[in-house]
Amino acid sequence: MNKKSLIFRIKRKSVFFLIKLIQYFRIKKYLFLSVCDIEGKPVLNQPVLFLGEGKVVFKGKVNIGVFTSPHYLNTYAYIDVRKINSTIVIEDGVWLNNNAFLCSDGAGIFIGKNTLAGINLEIIDSDFHNLEPDKRTGFPYEIKPVHIGENVFIGSNVKILKGVSIGKNSVIANSSVVTKDIPENVIAGGNPARVIRAL
Repeated sequence: MNKKSLIFRIKRKSVFFLIKLIQYFRIKKYLFLSVCDIEGKPVLNQPVLFLGEGKVVFKGKVNIGVFTSPHYLNTYAYIDVRKINSTIVIEDGVWLNNNAFLCSDGAGIFIGKNTLAGINLEIIDSDFHNLEPDKRTGFPYEIKPVHIGENVFIGSNVKILKGVSIGKNSVIANSSVVTKDIPENVIAGGNPARVIRAL
């Protein structure tokens, strides 16, 4: 091994160690700032801010964050269960990439086993505001649960809106906005997302 190669290997190991150390303290900071009822223990590869009066349930091994993906060191996941009756349930084998945003305003969000999601995932179960101009800062507004089946593959930059169900094994293409139900075993994409073909 030549000197240049040895220096590169030493530098690489040192940088990786430093990155992991920085991320460790970032994760601890955001856990300290979190105020939420959490059941289960996810594997946090990236910081997560947990907020709200509701409950987040992790069933089995759930990973949040990916070291080799964008936004690893400069963002954090945001999981918000805003009301006392808000629930987010994430099942075993789920892996959410960096900068995920999940927010339940009461209807609830469910993510089935072995679902994979790319960076910048957004899932919400509410409009959060009334659409009528004179009622926009008050109630009522629409909330509906979100259900994602088992083994779903969600690309990066995908938004999943209130009332949506995605069937098991389906694929949601990059940068899609999912406004309506997607059946099992299909590829869907677009804004709004529609079925492209069966798997």
